[in-house]
Amino acid sequence: MKAVQIQQYGPASELALAEVAAPSINSEQILVAVKAAGVNPVDTYRRSGTNNYTATFPHTPGLDGAGEIVEIGQDVTGFTVGQRVYFSRNLTGSAAEFAVCIPTHTFPLADALSYEEGACLGIPYTTAHRALLGRANAKTGEKVLVHGATGAVGIAVVQLAKAMGMEVIASAGTAEGKALLEQQGVNTILDHKADEHLASYQSVEQGFDVIIEMLANHNLDQDLKALAFGGRVAVVGNRGTVEINPRDLMARDAAVMGVALANIKPSELSLIAKSLYPLLNCGLLKPVIRKVYPLASVAEAHEDVLKAGAQGNLVISIN
Repeated sequence: MKAVQIQQYGPASELALAEVAAPSINSEQILVAVKAAGVNPVDTYRRSGTNNYTATFPHTPGLDGAGEIVEIGQDVTGFTVGQRVYFSRNLTGSAAEFAVCIPTHTFPLADALSYEEGACLGIPYTTAHRALLGRANAKTGEKVLVHGATGAVGIAVVQLAKAMGMEVIASAGTAEGKALLEQQGVNTILDHKADEHLASYQSVEQGFDVIIEMLANHNLDQDLKALAFGGRVAVVGNRGTVEINPRDLMARDAAVMGVALANIKPSELSLIAKSLYPLLNCGLLKPVIRKVYPLASVAEAHEDVLKAGAQGNLVISIN
């Protein structure tokens, strides 16, 4: 089969398309013919061995993907050969024609979605659901700021919050990002490149009930000043350190919580997938795909996913 590989930790330029043996499965695994693979920042961390991520070599990147089941281990139940599925945390890498998947991280793909859209679900939409509803415990009617809303997770949070009847305010850093958020039905869009973009919200009366934060090292200190009483900040992304004044938390009975998908239990993953399915099938949630790459261009996708000004998901088309 065709697969993208890298032989040791290194830059994206060392990723190369290769012809390798198709993987085999044991009695507790599923073999999926991959139709599309998602590209997420974590894939670049694993490839380069950064942010405490590791890999074994040769390494095929890609945690997320979607495709068709071609083989099922004898101890696996609840799946059928030929079934359309999406997956995350597969065992062999999704930037390949076949991937070995595990039942706890493989889920039915809604009929309304293409394989390319399905490849956008595993990390972005699961993270969005866990951050907004699982960690921040957001409720219908609450005021939510999606701080850095144009990336894959940000768009998913926007869609989910709107579907749940929350008041959604979002931020972007480019005119293109603002246009994308307008297309998503966001009425109030902040320019997070402006120094005082949170100033009008930095009181208990005008503050947010929930902030979903994509770049905590840059924004967290100002986020805390923009919370309502009992407000919560869920940190999804961070690339450094930041200094805060804990009194901003104390004055509001507020809280800051981290969100890491690696910590989620299989039982919670299953519940999230069941919750997302009807919303995806009826169109309330729909992944935004910024660009589709051929399998030979995974290196380019790894470079692009870390660039500022993200607008939706990056996807690899396997065939």
